[in-house]
Amino acid sequence: MRENKNKLRQVVRSRLMELTKEEHEELSNRIAENLFALEEWKNADTIGITISIPPEVPTVRIIEQAWSEGKVVAVPKCDPEKKTMEFKKISSFNQLESVYYGLLEPVAETAKASKEELDALIVPGLAFTKEGYRLGFGGGYYDRFLSNYRGETLALTYELQLMDELPIEVHDLAVGKLITPSKVIRTYAH
Repeated sequence: MRENKNKLRQVVRSRLMELTKEEHEELSNRIAENLFALEEWKNADTIGITISIPPEVPTVRIIEQAWSEGKVVAVPKCDPEKKTMEFKKISSFNQLESVYYGLLEPVAETAKASKEELDALIVPGLAFTKEGYRLGFGGGYYDRFLSNYRGETLALTYELQLMDELPIEVHDLAVGKLITPSKVIRTYAH
């Protein structure tokens, strides 16, 4: 199972790397527009979102839009020892620091956002099925976090990240909606 997942991760990563800068930009703009039109976005006061790293769908513009609409933005901070994560509120990109693998996380002093405060959570992934199951980056942080999360779950994905099937395990949880450049897919998790 783990080998399969790692092989899949490499396949999807290399597909994403083949997109030109222009394609990335155009497709991610369309994804952002589709996201901003959703009721889940409009109704959310607090959004949980990661700081993306290439070749993921970029989230900086989405975070800036959230701030401009007066939303609270909460970004995950992982604890690699305990394999847990918590979300912390940021009001500026200056409140981030680079941690392992070049990932950006909130600095320790930032205020925590409780799970109940997060109205919508944008869940990262490398690949997704149309049912909303995802292939994550291998840390398992989101599966643990989502196990008792009650808010809306959304994922941003290029069409080439959509798969007919993925190796799914018992603890894997589907997200509620997939937002692609051309459409929004409601999943069974809804």
